[in-house]
Amino acid sequence: MDSDTGGQFSSDLGRQAAAQIARRKVLAAYASMAQKQAQATAEPGQHLKDTPVQPKINSESWKRYHTAWQDYYQKYYSNYYSNAAREYIAKEKLKEAREKAEEDEILAHKNSQDSQLRIKVRKKATDSAKKTRKMRAFIPLFAGLAVAFTILFLQYNRLIFAPIMAYVSPGNAPASEIEALDPTITQTVSADPRLIIPKLNVDVPIRFGIPLSGVLSAMNNGVAHYRIRGASAYPGEVGNFVITGHSAGDVYSPNPYKYIFSGLERLEEGDLIYVNYESVRYTYKIIRKQVVEPTNVASLAMETDKPLITLVTCTPLGTSRYRLLVTGEQISPGYDATGTPSHPVVDEGDGAELPANEPSFFENVWNFLTGR
Repeated sequence: MDSDTGGQFSSDLGRQAAAQIARRKVLAAYASMAQKQAQATAEPGQHLKDTPVQPKINSESWKRYHTAWQDYYQKYYSNYYSNAAREYIAKEKLKEAREKAEEDEILAHKNSQDSQLRIKVRKKATDSAKKTRKMRAFIPLFAGLAVAFTILFLQYNRLIFAPIMAYVSPGNAPASEIEALDPTITQTVSADPRLIIPKLNVDVPIRFGIPLSGVLSAMNNGVAHYRIRGASAYPGEVGNFVITGHSAGDVYSPNPYKYIFSGLERLEEGDLIYVNYESVRYTYKIIRKQVVEPTNVASLAMETDKPLITLVTCTPLGTSRYRLLVTGEQISPGYDATGTPSHPVVDEGDGAELPANEPSFFENVWNFLTGR
């Protein structure tokens, strides 16, 4: 529909206009033919210029008129529809060309996106490969650091953990269950021999009757009675009663008593320690501390007329460089200074070196290689 033509289609207007033109031309041709007929039949001297000529309409004239009109109308519409068909084909081709151009543009855009995606993926893969190559260059460094860290940890981890354990309860009993007792009261206790240090919350079994060669093994099960010539007394006997224990060990060691004497440095003069032996509790008061060389075994052979106790462990914490000796004097129960020892005097020699902490990982490896 066309709003400028009264609502009619432009094709309808074209047909009407063509029909009017065809009629005018046919009528004009018919009028010309009638004019010629009139002139041919007019009398001589008669002028027909201003006289309107009415064509004689008969069946033959009407047939020629109708035929002429149909021929022209057919020729016109044939040309009209041919042009319309050509225009339609041209429009369809233009439409197809436009659609193809749009499809090509969409395809080109898609190909461009795919190409950009491939470029991004390729770039990411290249960057990842570069980073991997760079990281590979650091693998020997990281491996070296890991090996170095492992070696240092295996050799020196006790230097870190032993000082910590010195301020953590090394024993198994709660602190509230280990309290200082009245030293003037002689108590009957269990026959199980034990060493009790309230200040350090230590309550540990004592292994008696151990030869020098078995002291280190006995220290894996508590603390050990260490006996040499001149220092082989038992609790309650005049002389030096020596107990040795570990102060440090490797953190991965299964020995539950590797830190049992880690807090021994905290003991001061006047502190009390207890020993349960043969159902009697013996009380000792600390009188001195000293640090000696590991080979100074003779420092344990003390000239005394009193029952003494000496606790031996390694120092500084985490090493076996020196030995710490903490000596106490028995204050309960009473004792006979002139009495003879109730146990035979041991004569295993003086010993080459005071007991040490557990060997480190590399010391164990070295001992294995050398057959020690």
